[in-house]
This record gives sequence, structure tokens and C-alpha cells, in this order.
Amino acid sequence: MKNKAIIGRDLDFAQWYTDVVRGARLAAYSNVKGCIIMEPNGYAIWEEVQNKLGGILKATGHQNVAMPLLIPENLMNKEKELVKGFAPEVAWVTIGGQTELKERLCIRPTSETLFSDYYSQAVQTHKDLPLKYNQWCSVMRWEKETRPFLRSREFFWQEGHTVHASAAEAEKETYDIIHIYKSFFEDVLAIPVLWGRKTESEKFAGAEYTLTIEALMYNGVSLQSGTSHYFGQRFSEAYNIRFLNINHEMEYAYQTSWGMSNRVIGAIIMVHGDDNGLVLPPYIAPIKAVIVGIGDDKAVENKMVEINNLLNDAGITCYIDRAEKSAGYKFAQSEVNGIPLRIEIGLRDLKKNKITISRRDTREKIQVDKDIDLIAYIKNLQKDIHQNLYQKAKARMEQLTFTAENMSDVEKIMNKQAGFIKGDWCGKYECEDAMKTIGGLKSRCILENTSPITGKCVACGAEAKYAVVWGIQY
Repeated sequence: MKNKAIIGRDLDFAQWYTDVVRGARLAAYSNVKGCIIMEPNGYAIWEEVQNKLGGILKATGHQNVAMPLLIPENLMNKEKELVKGFAPEVAWVTIGGQTELKERLCIRPTSETLFSDYYSQAVQTHKDLPLKYNQWCSVMRWEKETRPFLRSREFFWQEGHTVHASAAEAEKETYDIIHIYKSFFEDVLAIPVLWGRKTESEKFAGAEYTLTIEALMYNGVSLQSGTSHYFGQRFSEAYNIRFLNINHEMEYAYQTSWGMSNRVIGAIIMVHGDDNGLVLPPYIAPIKAVIVGIGDDKAVENKMVEINNLLNDAGITCYIDRAEKSAGYKFAQSEVNGIPLRIEIGLRDLKKNKITISRRDTREKIQVDKDIDLIAYIKNLQKDIHQNLYQKAKARMEQLTFTAENMSDVEKIMNKQAGFIKGDWCGKYECEDAMKTIGGLKSRCILENTSPITGKCVACGAEAKYAVVWGIQY
């Protein structure tokens, strides 16, 4: 039975998204315009992102730090491209208490300036390098149009900032990070992605180049899901980050930065959710299973407690739903909240030595022996659920990936269905800009190590240099 509080995903995707966010109690609108309240269910997912992605980053030699929230204007102005790129989105503090400040303070939209200023003091010789730092924080960008998790004026993210003794080492870091992001999306979130390099007009302000992972939502709209930037010596020259190299010569350092935000929660909703609510992949779900008793019986209660203790002791987080509601209500709540597994225990089943396990991804009910090796069984189910969600998302992405030879092809595709459009590009900005006239298409990425498909630019027909994926974005 469909959840009546959630509109059909194919009827009104935007409203469906809002219904799921509200129904699963992921976020609420606040009285601070453009900012959301991340509710416990939403923040629990973000904590899982921090734990799992943070663990990967620590295992690869990155350390967590914390930088100030405010940036003096003179620091921002040292790197002109960064200032130009973020100027429309920056919020400024001009008064402290009742005193007008002598210098404006920017509320960080990103922290390259703060890290660079710090590195100019911390880096002296090649023996100090590399420094591979990351911080989990919120930033502020004055967005005009906002949507929970996807775009808001204040949002949470991790931002890594590293400094190296050579270009080769810094570029390796840039690529290593984008592959960590790709693996995180596919192996933890069960979301397939494309990856490649941003065009000059779409790269991060101040970067030599930007690498990106791009995910496709159920409705064919793309989501930039993680970016990694190679700065070369641009910021080190602006902020005087120099070190004594192995040849005893002073040299400017090489830097990177990279980030992934709470929009990953939006990606999980839009890729895996269905008409009954949220569907959480098991490896990112804060709660892996919920136990629901059917009927009021001591044997049922004892079995619920036994399974709850067993699973939690094994690191499979679960809880007993003791709400004074019907079993049907509890089933619906577990579904809208996206809990991967529901374990149903009733006296009738127990008398048959059975319990029932319900999968959120397929809504399939499976009867198993009550004395089964439940830990091993659930771990196998988790693998199967993850693989099923990934394959469904991959099939949807492939279904909504098209190839275009010219602008006429692009228009026909966009008139029918949004998606990823593969089309060659000559490299000229005018052609990239011309694509925006068709439904607001933008270049998502230049596919690395991929030859042009037809050899002709999709916009002008001239000789193509790159194979590019185009799409509309959140």
C-alpha cells in the first residue's frame, strides 16, 4: 500500500522530494531564510558520512583541524580569482557588538584563504611537507534559490586543504581524492557516478583544474557530488607559502583542496527513494534494522530483546519499536524512514519456529528459522541490498544517458527527457555557452582518457577535442 502522505515520484518529483524530507523527519524549514534545521534523522546520516568518509581520509594520512569562521577582507583579496568567483555569494560582518569594524569580516564560503595564511607560517622546509589537513564545518553562501540538502545558505561539508613539495605529489593527491569520492559513492552510498575534469568556465575559482564526480538523480537532473582542485602554486604565490627544497633553494609550495557536502543526503533521497519514502543503503543507514512485535506476549517480548541485544552487540544497530501504535503503523514508519530491514516477531510465527524479515528495497517478506545465524544472514542481506540498489541506480543512469551528434539531437533529447548527454566539444567557450540555451544545459565534465565519440563538436560541427557529458544541474 502506498504512503498517502507522499505524492507519487513520477507525478511531481519536486513535491515528492519535499514530502520525503518532511515525512522521514530529515530536515525542517527554519525562520532563518535559506537555512534548514537538520533534524535527528538527517543529522544521523551526516554523522555516518563523517564516520565512514572521515575514516577513509584518516587512513590515507589526513588529519582533522578547525579554522576560524571569519575571514578578514584583506586575506580574501590576496587571490583575485577566488574573490571574483565568490563575491556574489559572500556574507559580511561589519559590526561587532555596537562598534563598526575597521575591516569587514567574511563568513567563510570556503577556507582556502585561511589555510593558505596558516601554511605560510607553518611551512618552512621540505621536511615539513606534505601537510594533509581536513575540516568538518559549515560554510555560508548567499544562494538565491534554496532546497533542503541540495542548496542552502548554510550547509555542512568537509573541506580538505593540502600542501606539497612538488607538482607531481599535489596532482597525485588531486586524483587520489576524486577516486576516494567515487569509491565512497559507489561502495557506501550505492550511487554510480561519472568522473572527469571541469571545463575552464566551470572549474573552481583560482584552481589550475578541477576534477568532479557527477551523479544522476532519478528525474535525470545531475548533481555535482564531490570536487577536487589542483592549485599548483597560485595560492602559495599569493600567500607566500615558500619552503627550502631538497636543493636548498626557496620554492613556492603546491596545493590542493577538495570537498563533499551534505548534499549527499539529497543524492541518497533522489536516487534510491520511492513512493513510500526514504530508502537507505545499508552501509550508510544509521539504523540497520527495526524490530516490531506483533501481539502482546512474553515469548514475543523475550525474542525481541534477545535479537536486539544480539545485533547491537555485533555492531548491527537496531532498536525495538515500542510505540503504542498498531503493527501496520510501525511498518509504515520504518518504510518512510528508509530503515533497510524490519524484523517482525509474532506468536504465531514463533510457534512455527519462524521470524519474518522484510527488506526495504524490494519490500519482500522472508520467513527464516528463528534460531538461524542471524548475524551472518543479515550481513549477507546487506550486501545483497547494496548491490540491488546500486544496480537499479546504474540501470536508471544508463537508461537516461544519451548520445548527441549535433544541437538538433540535443534538443530532441531534452524535449523528451533530461539526463546525461554525451556530446563532443571543440573546446571553445562560445560552443559551451550555446549549449546553455537548450534547457540550461551545462558541461558536467570532460571524460578523462576518453576519445571523442564522433570527432565533431556537438555545437558547431568543427573538429572536437574532448568527449563531454552535458546535463542540467541542481
